[in-house]
Amino acid sequence: MPRFIDGIAPLPSKRPLTRIHDIVENGAAILEYTQGMDFRAYIGNRLVRDAVERCFERVSEASIRLSSLAVELFPAHDWLAIRNLGNILRDDHDDVLDSIIWTTIVERLPPLLIELETFLAQYPAEQETL
Repeated sequence: MPRFIDGIAPLPSKRPLTRIHDIVENGAAILEYTQGMDFRAYIGNRLVRDAVERCFERVSEASIRLSSLAVELFPAHDWLAIRNLGNILRDDHDDVLDSIIWTTIVERLPPLLIELETFLAQYPAEQETL
């Protein structure tokens, strides 16, 4: 569901390919930062946790800007959960945050990135619109 500001739903991005690139770039960074880690190592490394959380905030924001287009193009993914992750991070729910983020990194992020990268491969890197 789109985030409303002053009762107005955001308009879909005029540059959807840029938003998809943003998701892929930040998702790839998350996988790079956590490579070789298990959950225990992840929660024990504040620097990595902070970097991952910031990248997930960017992923969430890009998904909000994609609006309904994300669901239309990639219906297999839980875009509501992706958008809401940004809210969870901003509201600082530490009691559930680490396990939710780790599950997302391990189970949900890799298939999302594969699908988005496959989709982007159809377009020149500098193209911003569909």
